[in-house]
Amino acid sequence: MNKFVQTIICSKFACLLYQGITFFILIKTKRLKDINTIIKTAKETILIESNAIANLANLIDDNFDKAVRFILNANGRVIVTGIGKSANIATKIVATLNSTGTPAIFMHAADAIHGDLGNVQDEDVVICISKSGNTPEIKVLVPLIKNYGNKIVAITGNISSYLGENADFTLNAFVEKEACPNNLAPTTSTTAQLVLGDALAVCLQELRGFTSKDFAKYHPGGALGKRLYLRVSDLLKDNQVPRVNKEDSIATVILEISAKRLGVTAVVENDIVVGIITDGDIRRMLSKTTDITTLVAKDIMGANPKTIKEDAMAIDALNTMENNSITQILVTNDSDKYLGVVHLHDLIKEGIF
Repeated sequence: MNKFVQTIICSKFACLLYQGITFFILIKTKRLKDINTIIKTAKETILIESNAIANLANLIDDNFDKAVRFILNANGRVIVTGIGKSANIATKIVATLNSTGTPAIFMHAADAIHGDLGNVQDEDVVICISKSGNTPEIKVLVPLIKNYGNKIVAITGNISSYLGENADFTLNAFVEKEACPNNLAPTTSTTAQLVLGDALAVCLQELRGFTSKDFAKYHPGGALGKRLYLRVSDLLKDNQVPRVNKEDSIATVILEISAKRLGVTAVVENDIVVGIITDGDIRRMLSKTTDITTLVAKDIMGANPKTIKEDAMAIDALNTMENNSITQILVTNDSDKYLGVVHLHDLIKEGIF
């Protein structure tokens, strides 16, 4: 191969290499630009919506107070209605009201004027949600509800709209602009509607004196419910009850801990807890001496162990364990009689931890 051909081949290779590097740089630059654009847009969306929500506090007036008190004193339910994205928000508000002590049902505004208006009973209060307050379905629905004698609470971004002017109580959900770059897709406006709905629900909850015990009645399932109703006694049912006396040998202690498989045993006297021995205590003892023939339970037990009453909440047992960096807690009754052990694994199994 002569030098001319070699030069041509080298030139082509160099050209291809240059094109490849250039392409790689362009792709990487575009990717970085795309990432930066995404992050920028996400931050802008969050800021637009958060600023709009903050401004809602300035729009709360006597109408809000009157609406809350009317709903509180009403003998009927709360019917929440809307159309489009506002209907989706309405379903969430219904769920929040129901779970905080205010009976509520959802009624789609379009379905209402085609038969579902029968959901509205005497003394029910209707919350009607609409950004513009001028949609055709709302204009048909509002007079029908008022003809039935029911009161309407409006959540609208336009208090001068048909809905805003014909409702009995109008809550201002005005937002300056949507987070959508075209200012079209309901984003900021629906967030504002949702926040006002939450504000209504929380105010009603406080006025009703709705406590965590009431909350537990409506949330019996899942980890949340268990935190509110599960008691220590419920965790003892399937657990064995490890126990030794103060004068029992270390061999007896080891066998008891191994047999009951809770990593611990209570040291009791006349059914009253006087100490505790964990598998950690056994290991620490063996690190100091291998001659255990002269030792008994009281020699290695921890005095004044943490205990909890059987009728205490399971979440209280978890808090005690966390605060004291322990994984087991001894359980007693009101007479301080030893009943058993609750292990951290019991709480994990129930989904509380």
